[in-house]
Amino acid sequence: MTNAETSFDAEGAASGAQSHVHVFGPDQPLRLDGGVDLTPFEIAYQTYGELNADKSNAVLITHALTGDQHAANAHPSTGKAGWWNHMVGPGRPIDTDKYFVICQNVVGGCLGTTGPTAINPATNEPYGLNFPVITIGDMVRAQAMLVEALGIEQLFCVAGGSMGGMQVLEWCASFPERVFSAIPIATAARHSAQNIAFHEVGRQAIMADPNWQSGNYNAHDSYPSKGLAVARMAAHITYLSEAALHRKFGRNLQDRESVTYGFEADFQIESYLRHQGFTFVDRFDANAYLFITRAMDYFDLAADHARRNGLESGTLADAFRGTTTRFCVASFTSDWLYPTSESRQIVHALNAVAANVSFVEIESDKGHDAFLLDEPELFATISGFIGASARARGL
Repeated sequence: MTNAETSFDAEGAASGAQSHVHVFGPDQPLRLDGGVDLTPFEIAYQTYGELNADKSNAVLITHALTGDQHAANAHPSTGKAGWWNHMVGPGRPIDTDKYFVICQNVVGGCLGTTGPTAINPATNEPYGLNFPVITIGDMVRAQAMLVEALGIEQLFCVAGGSMGGMQVLEWCASFPERVFSAIPIATAARHSAQNIAFHEVGRQAIMADPNWQSGNYNAHDSYPSKGLAVARMAAHITYLSEAALHRKFGRNLQDRESVTYGFEADFQIESYLRHQGFTFVDRFDANAYLFITRAMDYFDLAADHARRNGLESGTLADAFRGTTTRFCVASFTSDWLYPTSESRQIVHALNAVAANVSFVEIESDKGHDAFLLDEPELFATISGFIGASARARGL
């Protein structure tokens, strides 16, 4: 198999989206942190806008755990608008009339990029649990291979929230010379014990479903939909805030005048979570959820940087030492999944190495998911930062 690329117009794309798949053959393996090579492998990605003549206007958007490459176009499975449709598009903060935007589905994903649903060339069957364990670093190295294949020497900006923010930080630590500006939002430089615990609950829910079949559910013509739905329900609670839950649902009943004294969805919040869970299973793979949550759990930028450089230990500042990247770090007051204190740790590390960094904590009661929603202050912050960075870049 040799390098190949195909593209086609994405249906329903209002911002000039193009869908692509890039194949990396056996001569271009991805060396994983686990010590094995992933080969061959494919990356599915979307592009928006036009690359300029000197290829200096490329913006890489990195997605969160349950996101994908469809940041600003209609999703092919659900028909819904892209997950960052508020942020990316003509005249929006990341303006596709000015910038060439790339969004890749991460390695380990389930929407076109090689992951546990892909065919293992050694067995001619889906990888399942035989897919190698991946890290955030592995995701970013795969992205870097694609950016290089596109002939882009330096990205004008890398931006993303949550797990996407982890990828932004990894880009800046591993490829500092290839990132002119960076926007990590609602994220952390390492996963906390609390967040590892939430992920473990979700993984155990999936693995406890009898239809999981030790990860080999495809061969048994089954699917752990109940387990994956419960994992999604538990995780979705962490994306919201108590204030947002109270404002949206309170203790309001769902389509009834009184409680049923049973275990149906009496309350609106119960109905909402069930809907979130069972619509999620239609677009996401259970094994992919296991692998991607594990990658997030393993993320520890300071320790990873030290290990890759043969050091016994290191600080977060060491991961950014010598950087010339311009940073804008953003957090939200009601985000208890990745609280502002974790963003401040990133800012302190950048300050320690005299990096060019700005920081904003945005007042919001919408919780962690605020970065995906209509937040005018976030839009203004990113618009201002990208505009200033463009002037510094001469765009």
